[in-house]
Amino acid sequence: MNKNRILINEIKNFNGINSAYLNVALVLIGTLLLAISAKVQVPFWPVPMTMQTFVVFLIGTTYSIRLSFITLIIYLFEGALGLPVFASGGGIAYLSGPTAGYLYGMTISAVLISYLANKGFTLTYVKTIITLLVASIIIFAFGIIYLGSIIGYEKAIQVGLLPFIPSEIFKIALAVAIIPTLHNFVKNK
Repeated sequence: MNKNRILINEIKNFNGINSAYLNVALVLIGTLLLAISAKVQVPFWPVPMTMQTFVVFLIGTTYSIRLSFITLIIYLFEGALGLPVFASGGGIAYLSGPTAGYLYGMTISAVLISYLANKGFTLTYVKTIITLLVASIIIFAFGIIYLGSIIGYEKAIQVGLLPFIPSEIFKIALAVAIIPTLHNFVKNK
């Protein structure tokens, strides 16, 4: 793992903490944040937004590749078990329902963000923008492809992409404002 990571390496510097326990705690914290972010709706135009992709951005930029993947898989598993971690509840139907593509896209995006973060792509504002734009494109591509197979691609773009562009731009901007700034703060400390 690259020593430039923001959160994980700093937390692991605490002596006496078993890394297995720390990883379990981080996975649980990550899935809890994902569940909360799926439930909280922020008034936004033209549709309310959740902060779920923002949390995916944070997990991807602060967790290792493996830990990001495990966190998102556990999140999906919790939802499949029926825990109410998704926007409207839980259950196995979510993993094959209209929003399933977005959920799978979030998993792949978290891994990609972690990979790019390990390569230094979250150290500057410009590289962070590129990383998170690519991640968002992946999330929405998976979502639209899957949703389009159910309701048609033109309609999927109209209801599953276009209304969410303004809120996604906002979440990317928020993450870009936080991530490199936090990295620089931790690095200079």
